[in-house]
Parts: sequence; structure tokens; C-alpha cells
Amino acid sequence: MTPAAPAGTRLPTARVLTIAGSDSGGGAGIQADLKTMLAHGVHGMTVITGVTAQNSLGVQGIWPLPVEAIRSQFASVVDDIGVDAVKTGMLGTSEAVEAVADLLATLDPSVPVVVDPVCASKHGDPLIDDDAIEALRRRLLPRATVVTPNLGEAALLTGLSASATSADLAAAVLAFGGRWALIKGGHADGDPVDHLSNGTQAYEYRADRAPNVHTHGTGCTLASALACRLALGLAVPEAMARAKEYITGAIGGGFALGGGIGPTDHLWRLRRALNDVEGDAR
Repeated sequence: MTPAAPAGTRLPTARVLTIAGSDSGGGAGIQADLKTMLAHGVHGMTVITGVTAQNSLGVQGIWPLPVEAIRSQFASVVDDIGVDAVKTGMLGTSEAVEAVADLLATLDPSVPVVVDPVCASKHGDPLIDDDAIEALRRRLLPRATVVTPNLGEAALLTGLSASATSADLAAAVLAFGGRWALIKGGHADGDPVDHLSNGTQAYEYRADRAPNVHTHGTGCTLASALACRLALGLAVPEAMARAKEYITGAIGGGFALGGGIGPTDHLWRLRRALNDVEGDAR
């Protein structure tokens, strides 16, 4: 059960929990999730599943945390603070996936869960093992409100080709039991089209492709934005429309950091607002 706010107070915002790995470079993972949550005005909380040594050039090392650490973090947050939505990211090992699936089963079924099936970094470094992929299919996807794979992740999960239609990939992902599948089209040629389906309804979200190579953390950011909007009470299609608007702006504001692929700009709306204020002041 989600605890109520203390008597005489009003919870000012929704509570969103990210269960994911740490990116020492700050562009993806837990760090991107918390920045996204701040930008959406929700209270972000974390269960860290592993630590990476990571920068704009790639991943130099990964250290999974013990399962007991994952369980303890989750209990500390949920038992005291409560949660209005959950987003999962890098889990890494089958033991972590199994533990997270068990923990999510203790939540009220009405709590939305966004599963970002992170399999590799932006640079192609593997972030999950084969046993964990099978555990994802068997244990975690059935609990998902929305599963958000890119084309490569969808192919890995389903066994289909990444060149299969987004509709076919979505249907194959949904066969594992989730309520909605979002097939992200950013890795396809042309302007990106994201395909959302629950098996009976389908939606497409389009955007012009930004001339920007600094896209580190886009998957984490989109999934977190979607979780924030679900926590704030929007239905999945509308939540995705708002999340798409946010990630499009964040990609457009992506900036160089280090010698490789820089991050998206999680605070692009704030920077735009500040620029408008400064412009009015002049």
C-alpha cells in the first residue's frame, strides 16, 4: 500500500521511482532520470542497481550491486514515502531482474510501471547478459504498463529482425504480457517515428530529426518522462505525446561534453524560459 501524506499536509507533487544503473558521466541512467523528473516537477527517488564507469566515449566498467542492496533500497523508499509510478532501466543480471519483478509484484497493480529494457549503451557497450534478457521476457515485461524498446532492443527481445515493421515488433513485445509497447524509431532512417500499441489501439508520434549527434541518454530520458506523466494522471497515449514533446526538445538542445557523444539537455524548457525573461528584461 502507498502511504498517505501526514495529516494537515498536502503532497505537492507525484512520486516517481527509478530502478536503474548509475552513469558517472551524468548523461544517462539514474542521473538522467532524476534530471527528467525534476524538469517535470515530480519527486524523484532511486533504487540503484549497479555502478558504471562511463563517459562520453563509452563504458569503461560495470559493477552490479548485490540483490540485497536493491531490495533494501526499494523497501526504504516504498514503505515510508510511497510511489505513484516506477521506471526501470539498466538491471544487468538475471538475479536483479528477478528481484525487481518480485518487488514490483508487491505494489498496488494500479501503479504504472515503465520498463525500459536497456541492453546496450549509446556506444554499443553491452549492459545486460543473456540470462537477464530471458528473465526480462518471463518476469518483468508482464508487469509493464509500457515497454519502451528501441528497434535493436525489440529485435533482441522478440527474435524478429530490427527491420521488421514497428507494428509487428510491438505485437511481438506485447505477446510477453505488457499492456502497451512503445517501439522507438530513432535508429531508423529518416525522421523518427515512435509506434505505441496495446494490441487494439495504435498511435504514431513523429518529429523532425534534429541535426545533433549529442543524444546520450535519450532512452532513459523518454522512459522517465513517460513515467512522470503517468504518475501525474495522464492516460498512456497522452502521456506519451507529452513525453515525446519533451524528448524532442531535449535532443534539440543536446550539447558537446567530453570528447564523444554528449547528453541531451534535460532542462531545455527552463533555459528557454530564462532566456525569455532575460530578453524581456533587456
